[in-house]
Amino acid sequence: MDRKISRDSASFPVSAGIFFGLGLGGFFDGIVLHQLLQWHHLVTDAGYPPDSLENLKVNTFWDGLFHALTYAFVVIGLALLWRAARRTHIRWSSKLLFGTLLIGFGLFNVVEGLVNHQLLGLHHVNETVPREQWIYWDLGFLIWGAAMLLAGWLLLRSGQRETGSVQQERAALTRTREHG
Repeated sequence: MDRKISRDSASFPVSAGIFFGLGLGGFFDGIVLHQLLQWHHLVTDAGYPPDSLENLKVNTFWDGLFHALTYAFVVIGLALLWRAARRTHIRWSSKLLFGTLLIGFGLFNVVEGLVNHQLLGLHHVNETVPREQWIYWDLGFLIWGAAMLLAGWLLLRSGQRETGSVQQERAALTRTREHG
């Protein structure tokens, strides 16, 4: 019996990995930068510096909404991965998962860095250093995000080539068994 695996069912769900990466990027930002290091909160530079209990309450609320969004990204990623895993597929290269996670994490950093840090000025990466140094931390955050995007894209391409090679080898082996 010829069991052909369609390209759709065999391909890795790239969007799932990207959503997971977006969520992990947001969790890293919220947990490490907001809570553990306390470098900033979501709206600290938008008129709510953490210098009063009332401002801290406002920041905590907006940080909570931010965390809810990143949680939603992870749930979406899980749903997409689950849906793809329930179909017939071949063994995916680990590079596909790690590449898409890096793409999502890097995408989070670049978008968040450009929108929240630069365009809207809601906060900056490290508001504990003198104000004139904020731009260097913001630029470092963007560069780190761009590097993750590039590394993720390279891993994804490599994983796609590996997965394609395995799929071709299995198809050839199946044809040999059927006709041999």
